[in-house]
Amino acid sequence: MQNINREHPDYIARRAMRKQYKDLYAGGEQLRGNACEYLVRRQKEPGQVYEERLRRVFYENYVGSIVDWYAATLMRREPMLQFEGSDAGAKGFYNLLSDDCDLKGTNLHEFFRQCFVQVMVLGSSFVVVDFPKAGGVAQTRAEEDASGRSRAYLTAYAADEVINWNYDETGGLDWVVIRTSCLQQSKVTDAKWEKETRWIYYDRENYQVYRRTGEAQAIELVDEGRHALAVQRRVPVFEMKVSEGLWLMNKAALVQLEHFNKSNALSWALTMGLFASPVIFSDKEWNQVMGESYFIQLGKDDRFGWTEPAGTVYQIAAENLVRLKDEIYRVCYLMNQAENPSGGSLRMSGLSKQRDFSVTQEVLRGYGDMVKDAMKQVLRAIADARQDEVSIDVSGMDEFDIGDFSNELDDAKKLLDLGIVSETLKKQVFKKLAFKYLCDARQEIKNRVAEEIDAG
Repeated sequence: MQNINREHPDYIARRAMRKQYKDLYAGGEQLRGNACEYLVRRQKEPGQVYEERLRRVFYENYVGSIVDWYAATLMRREPMLQFEGSDAGAKGFYNLLSDDCDLKGTNLHEFFRQCFVQVMVLGSSFVVVDFPKAGGVAQTRAEEDASGRSRAYLTAYAADEVINWNYDETGGLDWVVIRTSCLQQSKVTDAKWEKETRWIYYDRENYQVYRRTGEAQAIELVDEGRHALAVQRRVPVFEMKVSEGLWLMNKAALVQLEHFNKSNALSWALTMGLFASPVIFSDKEWNQVMGESYFIQLGKDDRFGWTEPAGTVYQIAAENLVRLKDEIYRVCYLMNQAENPSGGSLRMSGLSKQRDFSVTQEVLRGYGDMVKDAMKQVLRAIADARQDEVSIDVSGMDEFDIGDFSNELDDAKKLLDLGIVSETLKKQVFKKLAFKYLCDARQEIKNRVAEEIDAG
């Protein structure tokens, strides 16, 4: 219990960075509330001036929109789940899992989309496979299904919730500690709100759950036992992770922060420039009060005027902001979206735009492979734990052009007209076309179509 709250050195080193990345992604009031951590204070800037700048702060959230664009484009069509085998009961379970994978009504497609967003923001995301806890041992598979023990479900955790871990010599997880916190309202008369912190420890066979209510209370063990993948001697935690080069927030955060400070500085300077300052040219001491209801008296050699900035630095700053915005899109492989509607500063030929979008497509395919691999690992681990006699494969997420479905039909027809003598090829082509056309249909319908194609 004393060591359960110990944090990994890598977790400690990345804590502040992850908080910053979450603020940059969310923007809005979340970033405004923490603006003092990101808005640079000028040297010897008066406190009142800095406070007013904080109240006027605003944020142009390019990187958050980029992350959401990637998630929406990657998951525009649902991944195609294929279950091969004669176990009808298992296929029925995966139909249910596809529609509600976390016991909260979230379908599998949306669940992994949310995990993908976490990967883009924090660099990684974690998925835990679990089964409902029940007393006693089921004697038969039917009894197990009837009691709900075989109803596997998934739980997602962000990278900043996994506080400690250890890997074995092969690179697999040996054990891991997950920490979550929330506000709970007590059931006593005063019904006060208290912070409840939970720790979940997993190793290759067992799990332990610890809890602390309130900061002054002691940590207590509330549950323990064998977890779902104990027979496989495997930690039931699966990590989705991208390389440093494909970690979008890590590539764009510093440029986004520079844009944030420059845009707020320019906005403040423009606002202050609207209020011209009086200038008095006189050799005598000046002690008159100025205002709309007052007048000033000058000598015959005195002069009076107003000062305002020439505006050259403003133009340079505005051009620099455009360049920073373009740089954010460039490091995120989206140069084709950086162009202004009127043409802007980017003059690109049609061939250049096509090549830039081809780079974006390759990056999307890389993300698609990462998501598909994670889904395969999770689903196959569930199949092993349930001892289902099915083979599971995940495909799709490799085409991102929003085109007419008739083009794909024409390509498939040309392929079949080549006369390749292969019934397997024909069935796979039919399945791919059917799944794309029925991408929004329930998994049960897709499985039935696949079975009918195989039978035909």
